[in-house]
Amino acid sequence: MGGPGDPPEGTPEGTPSGAEDEYRSVVFDESFVRAARLQEYSARERMTDHTPAVRRRPHLRRSLPRQALFLLLLIVIAFATAIYLGVRTPYRDARTLRPVEQLRTTVIPLAPTGKVPGDSDPARLYARSPAAAYATGAEGIPLPAHRSTAHFSDSQVVAALTGARDYIVASSLDPEVLHGDRTEAVRALLDPDQLDQFDRSTGGHAPADGRHAATGWLVRFDPRRVEPAGAPIRAQGSLQVVETDPSTLEVTADPVLVYALRPAGSAAPAAASLFTVRRELRFRFDRDDLRLHQVQLVMSTVQAGPLSCSEDATARFRPLLAGQSARPGGPAGTDPYAPDGTVAVCGSLAPDAQPLAPRS
Repeated sequence: MGGPGDPPEGTPEGTPSGAEDEYRSVVFDESFVRAARLQEYSARERMTDHTPAVRRRPHLRRSLPRQALFLLLLIVIAFATAIYLGVRTPYRDARTLRPVEQLRTTVIPLAPTGKVPGDSDPARLYARSPAAAYATGAEGIPLPAHRSTAHFSDSQVVAALTGARDYIVASSLDPEVLHGDRTEAVRALLDPDQLDQFDRSTGGHAPADGRHAATGWLVRFDPRRVEPAGAPIRAQGSLQVVETDPSTLEVTADPVLVYALRPAGSAAPAAASLFTVRRELRFRFDRDDLRLHQVQLVMSTVQAGPLSCSEDATARFRPLLAGQSARPGGPAGTDPYAPDGTVAVCGSLAPDAQPLAPRS
């Protein structure tokens, strides 16, 4: 009788036996196959058998862990926020960032001591006045010699000087600003942090607090009273630039501007007179202002005449014209109890500051 590993009918003849055949345990002859018991389950047995033929493998979690998803979401939100802030607000170095100052203004009317000189020819008025040697328009405000500073390049210094000059030109020489209500050209040059103050100053009904005088921002006449006399504006002024700290340039300017005016709506050509405005301005620039060609106007002192001290000169200038004299009375009252009230001041326009009488 064969061993446990032998086929039922014994080892076939001619076949190696025992350990001589190392593959004997995996070779099945015909008698072994016939002796194998075959059993086929019935349909009911197959239906009730709850053991699956193939073992199911556990579901593989292909998604990222919840913590990783949350971290990825935070990164996406932070990146989107950085892009949004970079588009909305120009980058400013947090180490050098400081709030933009509000403009402080002082407007000083200059009242004539006698009648205002006049002439039918504005050119003759200019020739007899201290403005005889002044240049025409923007030519009277040239850029000075310049060089780089400790923390700003030469091109940045030029940008500061050019920005200040462009502001003076837009706010002192543009006919639509001088004789109308257009302020876009001036507004476009201001740092965005000063726009609210500018709009309140030029929009009418501004408080008399030394911070909202329209004539501190720009030169503006009352179009119901005066109009251009047909002669170019004369100007003379200088610009100076200094570095006040590693992040700031300041430009000071003191242009003197002379306008030839006559009464508005005159049926016949009326005599012209001269009106003089001296503006002492201080501008501040950080690197963003230089890059974006915008200015911070932080100080403005204006002397203008001939004017009557009794009239408000903060909203518009209402010049005294040829043959007119200053009305009696001083400037508007000053309230010493007001926490931020402006000091009302008025000066006298020296006779030498007006055109000389024509020679007889």
